[in-house]
This record gives sequence, structure tokens and C-alpha cells, in this order.
Amino acid sequence: MKTKKYVLLLALSLVLIFVGSYFANTYHTSFGETTTERIYFDTERGTLSGILYMPKNASETNPVPCVIVTHGYLNSAEMQDANAIELSRRGYVVLALDMYDHGHSKAVGDYTGSFMHFWPTSLWDAAQYMYEKPYVLKDENGNGLIGVTGHSMGGFSSSMAVYYDEQAFKESGIRKIYASVSMGSDFSSTAYVGVTAKEAIDNSGGRVLGKIAGQFDEFFFNSKDQAPKHVVVKKNYVGTEEGKMFLEQEDPKPETWYDTKDGGKRIIYQPYEIHPWNHFSKTSTSNVVDFYTEAFAPFNSNLNQIESKNQIWLYKEIFECIALIGFFLLFVPLIRLLVSLPFFNKAVSTVPTPAANVVKPVGEKMNSLFIAMFSILLPAITFPTIMDKNFNSYGMITLTVVGAIFTIVALYGLLRSKQKGEKVASGIVFIAGLALVVFTRFPSFVQSPVFSAPTSNQIAYWAIICTVFTLLFLSMNFLSKGSKLGLTASSYGVALSVGGVFASLIVVILAIAIGYGLLFLIDSIWLVDFRIWTFAIKTFDGYIIGKTLPYLIPFFIYYFVLSASIFVNTNKESMKGFKGYLYAMLMAAGGITIYLIFHYGLLVNTGTALYPTQSLSSILLMALVPTLCIAASYTRYFYKQHGNIWIPAFLNALLMTLMTVANTCVYYR
Repeated sequence: MKTKKYVLLLALSLVLIFVGSYFANTYHTSFGETTTERIYFDTERGTLSGILYMPKNASETNPVPCVIVTHGYLNSAEMQDANAIELSRRGYVVLALDMYDHGHSKAVGDYTGSFMHFWPTSLWDAAQYMYEKPYVLKDENGNGLIGVTGHSMGGFSSSMAVYYDEQAFKESGIRKIYASVSMGSDFSSTAYVGVTAKEAIDNSGGRVLGKIAGQFDEFFFNSKDQAPKHVVVKKNYVGTEEGKMFLEQEDPKPETWYDTKDGGKRIIYQPYEIHPWNHFSKTSTSNVVDFYTEAFAPFNSNLNQIESKNQIWLYKEIFECIALIGFFLLFVPLIRLLVSLPFFNKAVSTVPTPAANVVKPVGEKMNSLFIAMFSILLPAITFPTIMDKNFNSYGMITLTVVGAIFTIVALYGLLRSKQKGEKVASGIVFIAGLALVVFTRFPSFVQSPVFSAPTSNQIAYWAIICTVFTLLFLSMNFLSKGSKLGLTASSYGVALSVGGVFASLIVVILAIAIGYGLLFLIDSIWLVDFRIWTFAIKTFDGYIIGKTLPYLIPFFIYYFVLSASIFVNTNKESMKGFKGYLYAMLMAAGGITIYLIFHYGLLVNTGTALYPTQSLSSILLMALVPTLCIAASYTRYFYKQHGNIWIPAFLNALLMTLMTVANTCVYYR
């Protein structure tokens, strides 16, 4: 009977995946009015990839304007779905581009190993490629009617593409780029390649230019009167010196077109948005459509006249989210069916009897509640300090001192302990304390040929510090009342034979291979993946597997210890049903969820975020919240079914790490 239940659940997950993907493709292709394909093309700096959107009205005999859209740092072409779908739906040829070392694109040679290599030329190189296509419209003088739009670092790439195009025009007399609107970027990073804001603006060549400057952007559009490094504050770009210089006005207004002295036109949009919301926003998407409608007005007779607020891209995201739910649901019946087979059933052990409810004195209840809340909030409390990696800061020094104290106390306890359990717990406290000292005194997970995904390094570093504290809490709890409660290795879900551990690993590898096999199949049929906003399961090139392997060590340690903590804290009579799942998710992601609520709540309500210096690091937490909630749910479900934590620990480490590395910037060489 149980087998039938899991077969039905497996069928349900497959239905969600295929039905969601089918309808996602329907909206992706504007109900068949646009064809999509992933293309690759070589440049002198590597190989660029992207999704090409070809509307039915575009052909060699009927060329139309082209818009190249691209993502920001750490993302991929799919993050521009909204712009790509809405522009192609209106008849533009669109190339949604993966910048170098993101998605399916790779840089080579001397251009690898630094964030400086991927954005300066990505859009310029793509514009060179698209200009040569016969279905891309040119004016009577041979100038290209190409627009470039990028988000964040992609916005800087847009600005540099215009600059490089203008320099090339001085030699060739041809301008290949006609218009550009950037999202979530000013001119601050062009200085890194020797181009000041004034030089970039002065070399616009009479083009039509625009900027989408969110009022709560965490990085850019800053004014000179802001406190140093306090960038997560409310912005008014048109009121800054750079905004006035860009629009050539003393008192400019947002969403207003201005003619410029070089014969061009410019506009600044200021949506009520944070930085990552730009590429998941009907408002910003409407701004992009309106911009290109105005920019290409003399050439849009062959385009579809659809009002900018008439948008369908969100339905594609909704159906991809349905497929995403199916993908994560898939592993429940799949693993349960696999462990029912010979050899794989070694992964199952006896489920320990849940701890009985014990009536505690009020003082002990309050003490337990305080410890629980502190352990939940600690990852968020230490997050800014860990992300800054300022080893001379008071926060980092405090962590070092705490580690040193635990190391000394544990060494004393280790020498005095007589029982085996106490010796093991004291030894773990000693190792954890020493690790805290080491990790807070010396840089770790730095960018290298081994750890070559920079932001994954940051998350791994934070995860290891969190792991150290979890070990300290677990061990100190065991030392204080482990004997009284009769806690053993089984109480933490770690007791399993070597054969059982190996069987668990193989089961997880097979399940993930099947899951990703379905993803690649869907991609080959419909060119969609499983996602919602920044949280995505996407395809990748083979080299990503090798780049993922080094990260499995720190992330497995993190998920293994987290699983043990969830096991011992939720395997109780008082944690039956949904309450146990909720508490597991609270343990995993409660602290950072509270952090985000207060951080952005203060930003919107007061104009200054909780931590005004934490820009990128806070954004990284947004996808981490659902990741950890899903990981906690897997842990709770599978330990209740299998009696141990090995399958969820392996599953979370392999699945979540692969998802993380495939979705970020990875230096190819």
C-alpha cells in the first residue's frame, strides 16, 4: 500500500514538472508567436551564450530592431525573462545574454579570474555578433538599430558597450548601437576601466539613453552627502550631480524625456523598488518597453503595438514555480522507492522513540527558550561581521575570544572527563572552539582555482561559522543534561553502519541524477527551467560539476550538523505533525528571515536599512531562506522515515550546493 502511495506521489510530481514547464514555454514563446533557442558564439575573449527570441515577423526580408538584454553579477540570462518576453512579444529580436563566466558563457585566457573581466565587453561583443545578422534592422547609412539593456553589472556593460561603440564609430563611421537603458546601475564602475562618468556621458553620440534607478537600490545612485559606505538607503538619482549631468538639467524630473546637446534623448525612471526587484517587476518592465517604444519610434511600423502594462511574463514565472515545486517534491517518493530496493534498504535504521513530554519548572522553561532563541538568531547576529571579513573589527575579535574561551574550557573538561560520552562532547567543543579561533583569524575560502565561485565562498564561510556554533550548543547541551536524558548517537540520527552510509550516498546520487536528467530533458524540449525570481534550478555545462565538488566539503559539514540539531530538537512528542516542520525551518532559517524583515522594513519605512553597509550580502540571503526551509523539511521528513540523518544530509549538501554554484559567477579557468 505504501508503495502505491509513493508511486502516486511520484506521478504527481512529474505532472507538476511537465505541465508547469509546458505552460511556462507557452508564455515564454508568446503563445507560439516567438521561437526561442540557446545559441553560442565565439569571441576573442571566450564563448558567449544566450537565448535568442525570434518573433515571427522578423526575417531577412523583414529585418526589425534588436535588443540585447543581460543580467547582473552572479545571475544568468533567465533573469531577463520579463524584458525578453515582453520585447519579443512586441516584435523585437531579443538576445538574452549570459555574460562571461555566468550561465553557459565562459571567458578564456587572460580574461579570467576577476570580476573585472566579465562585464566591460560582454554586451559590446554581443552587439558585434547581432549586428551581422540579416534579420537585424539597419538604417540607410548602415548604422545598427540595436538596443542594449543590462541589470546591475549588466548595466555597466550597457554603458561600456555604448562607449566602445562610439570609439569604434570614430574609425568606421558606423554606430552599431542605437539606444541603451540600464537597470540598477549608474556610472560608478566605469571608472574601473578608466572611463569617468563624464567621459561615458560625453561619448554618447546622440543616442537615446535611459536609466532605471530604484529608490531603494542597495548599491548605486548615491549622493555625496551620504555617510561613507552607507549605501542601503533611499535614493533620488535625478537629484544627484551625476543624474543632473546625465540628463543635462539643473532641476530634472523622473520619467521625463529630455533632449541633449548632442542630438540625443535621455530619461531616468525611479521605481519604488530594491535592486533585485528590478528584474521581477511589472513597473520596471513597463519602463523598458516604454523606453524602446520611444527610442525606436521612427522604425516601429512593423512592430506589434501593445500597451506596456499588458504583460504576460509573470505567468511564465508562475508555471516555472509549479515545476519547481514538482522538482523538490520528486525526491520524496523517488528516494522512498529507491530505499525499498535490496542493498539500498541499508539506509534505513530504527526510528528512535520520540522523547516524552516533560513538565519543566518555569525557570528551566525560560532558560531553554532563551537558548533556543539565541541559537536561532545567532546566524543573523553574526552575519554582518562574517560577511565583512574585517579581522580587526570588534565583532570578529569577539568571535575569536569566544572561540578561545571554549577551547580552554573544553580542554580542561576533556582532561577531567571519565565517561566516554562526556569525553566525545568535550572533544567536539574543543575542536569547535579551536575552529572558531582559526576561521576568525585567517581568511578562508578565498577565490582560487579550487574555490572559484566568489559568493559561494562567502556563504560557505558563514555556514562554517554557523556550524561551529551549532556544535557548541549541541555539545554543551549534552554535557549539561545528556546523561540525564539518556542521549546517544542515535538521539542525533548519526548512528548507521558503514554500508548504510554508503547506500544513503548512492541513493541520493541516483535521485539527483534523475531529477537533473528531467531538468535537462525539459530544457531540450521547451528551453525553460524551474525557478521563481532569484531561486532557481537551472541547467549547466559539464565543468560546473568539477567546480561544485570542493564546496561539498564545507556544505556537507554544515547540513550534517544542522540535520543532527534538527533531529535531536524535533524528535519529541511535543513536535508532532506540522509543528515539528515549522520548528525545523525556524532553526534553519528563522534568524536570517527576521534579519531580512527588519533590514528591509527599516529601509522602506525610515529610508535607512538595519545594516546600511550590507548590500550584496543581504541580497544573497533572499534565496538562502527558501533553500534552508526546504533543507529543514527534507531533514525532518527523511529522518522520521529512515531513523537517521544521512540521506537528508547528503541530499541537502549535493542538491543545494549544485543549485548554488550553477546559479552564480564561476571562473572557468
